[in-house]
Amino acid sequence: MPSLQQIRTALDGSGQAHVLRFWSELSEEEKAVFLQELGQLDLQRLEEHCQAAAEAAEAAASSRSLDRDRDLVLEPVPPESMGSVRRSDPENLAEWEQEGFLQISRNRVAVLLLAGGQGTRLGVQYPKGMYDVGLPSRKTLYQIQAERILKIQRLAESRHGSKCTVPWYIMTSEFTLKPTQTFFQENSHFGLEPSNIIMFEQRMIPAVTFDGKVILERKGKIAMAPDGNGGLYQALVDNDLLEDMKGRGVEYVHVYCVDNILVKMADPVFVGFCVTKGADCGAKVVEKAHPAEPVGVVCRVGGVPQVVEYSEIRPETARLRGPAGELVYSAGNICNHFFTRSFLQDVAEKFMGQLKQHVALKKVPFVDSCGNQVKPTKPNGIKMEKFVFDVFPFSRSFVVFEVLREDEFSPLKNSDGAAADTPTTARNALLAQHCRWATAAGAALLDEHGNCIQTASSSSAGNPPPAKCEISPLVSNFGEGLEQLLKGKSIKTPFILDEEAAEGLQAR
Repeated sequence: MPSLQQIRTALDGSGQAHVLRFWSELSEEEKAVFLQELGQLDLQRLEEHCQAAAEAAEAAASSRSLDRDRDLVLEPVPPESMGSVRRSDPENLAEWEQEGFLQISRNRVAVLLLAGGQGTRLGVQYPKGMYDVGLPSRKTLYQIQAERILKIQRLAESRHGSKCTVPWYIMTSEFTLKPTQTFFQENSHFGLEPSNIIMFEQRMIPAVTFDGKVILERKGKIAMAPDGNGGLYQALVDNDLLEDMKGRGVEYVHVYCVDNILVKMADPVFVGFCVTKGADCGAKVVEKAHPAEPVGVVCRVGGVPQVVEYSEIRPETARLRGPAGELVYSAGNICNHFFTRSFLQDVAEKFMGQLKQHVALKKVPFVDSCGNQVKPTKPNGIKMEKFVFDVFPFSRSFVVFEVLREDEFSPLKNSDGAAADTPTTARNALLAQHCRWATAAGAALLDEHGNCIQTASSSSAGNPPPAKCEISPLVSNFGEGLEQLLKGKSIKTPFILDEEAAEGLQAR
């Protein structure tokens, strides 16, 4: 680790001498911790980072009005690169599912969770994956996802007769690694083999003022932030994870965000579709609800696949419709991706330096020149971040798979009281889905008075579910296998169909 004098010299040379302004006021313990933090910074590139951040923020502000001109070269994803739960032939869907299960059974598929963010917008200071949205079972997002991995392994094993493993790679940050590790240990890793859960940290980078100065969060602490979910690619290299995947025989990686309560872990249909198409990179999408929905669109720009933010598309382009009345640019990005390991290796070896840096203007707490703690009321800092989808342009064979929003996408981003993406909407989406599964399996759902409850074939996340019926992933992952348990049975709600309840129903 560099000495204090070496660090002081490097900070002076990069115009960041203020970082040590309060050094003499720190205790010996605080000095040791701060020195260690500073020693982990890339001091040689600090000046470059700060200058680039300030220039990028200025450029972003001046060019924002020009971004909408990008739609001049927009093209929708070509039909031959598209698959769809709704539109694809049922025989094709079955073949893709079969291929996906085959790959899972051969230990070739891993899932990778992007979980570097805290639940700050939810009003909590712990990782989002530890959040309980209020399901009858009180399961957290982490537990739901762990049980889905257990179930997909069992389904693949039952189909192909051999034990298999779906490794779970979890990208955390400085904020979320230790609490996540502790949470998993306290819950016995939710039944998964600990050696198949690989947690790792993404890099942290300093927040910078608009004039290119590193922000001090406290007198002995730089304000740091994760480098965005696109920091995944550097983190894979930093932690030797591509070698780990190779050693396990993993060829295909399903990447997703922690906050989607409806995510299908290692979805065999999606994996099989991508493998069958020979894709090195794929994206799951949902159809946009309306032209102005604030979601990125997966499309082509100048013939190259990428995600274009909704703010970058002119309203008249967003409203364009095809011959059947469908939106031309309808492929809403949900941060749910497929990559081959060889593609990730290419990104690591050839394209890392070409990944775009995005500017985020944030309200960053800081200490002023007098040492007073300040909580800003408007953005005062720049956080540079990369996005996981920024690798799409490097793909040689890119595909898109459209799924139903009500079955696969209900993100958890905001606390209750917000207009959308709250614990209530996430909970409603999952319970409504489970009500549909139970009804499709032939069950009659009853209210507390024994009256039959009518369920709709689809529902809006804003509406309460018809009943509180929760089905454990350990019983059914996608709605499969429920008919033998529920057909012809009357189920009084609220009802939790876990493994114990399933045994009871089989005995009836």
